[in-house]
Amino acid sequence: MAFSLSPLAGLSSYRLEAFDSVGSTNAVALERAHAGDPGKLWVVSKRQESGRGRRGRAWATPAGNLAATLLLVESYELKTAATLGFVAGLSLADALDAVFAQTPSLGSARIGLKWPNDVLVDGAKLSGILLESALLPDGRFGIAIGIGVNVVSHPEDLPYPATSLQALGSACDAETLFLALSDSWRENCALWNEGRGLEAIRARWLERAAGLGGEVAVRMGGRVISGIFETIDEDCQFVIRDEDGARVRITAGDVHFGAVASAKAV
Repeated sequence: MAFSLSPLAGLSSYRLEAFDSVGSTNAVALERAHAGDPGKLWVVSKRQESGRGRRGRAWATPAGNLAATLLLVESYELKTAATLGFVAGLSLADALDAVFAQTPSLGSARIGLKWPNDVLVDGAKLSGILLESALLPDGRFGIAIGIGVNVVSHPEDLPYPATSLQALGSACDAETLFLALSDSWRENCALWNEGRGLEAIRARWLERAAGLGGEVAVRMGGRVISGIFETIDEDCQFVIRDEDGARVRITAGDVHFGAVASAKAV
């Protein structure tokens, strides 16, 4: 089966460029932006040789997993574009809902969104999302929204639980998942509406939020802030109620849930 867009995504002017193997789908997408691509381009592959995650960390995409990047070329504020990571998380969660509906044993699986950019199933990491941007000569910018999903395999040597669709008992392949993703992205991006619908995205994201109301620790460089995960605010910042009862807003950091995870974070 070859990669393809959902019919409605195609009618909404999205385009597709698929590779058997690629260095980095994000890198290809930003190259296309510099070459004058107008955006709304999906770059996808089942194998990625030099993928990366947040803060330059490696993100392996062995053969059979999904590496998908959507290139958008826009002129609104980069602060607004940064919230597209929440649109991506929701879109993947919706696509997984459709996939899991085909596997009765996965009917009770809990799909959770971990701030700012991970998708979990029953507490184990299934997917990571990475946004990268580049300023273009005409004053606009290209933004690459990278989504990596463990479809047939997942790394074993991580300091946190990870999983794959295959390990969960799903027979879904990368092509089928991407087909569903291209459709759910179209719906959620329309809801987001260049940031004007961010409150609706935020509300939907919170319905799926992992760890909401529980103990959390966030590492920011050498500093760790602990407390209760209260919400994400109107700008999608992470909000903790600390031990003194103060609300602390966090724009970036590594999140750890629960008492044990909090201890590890320290």
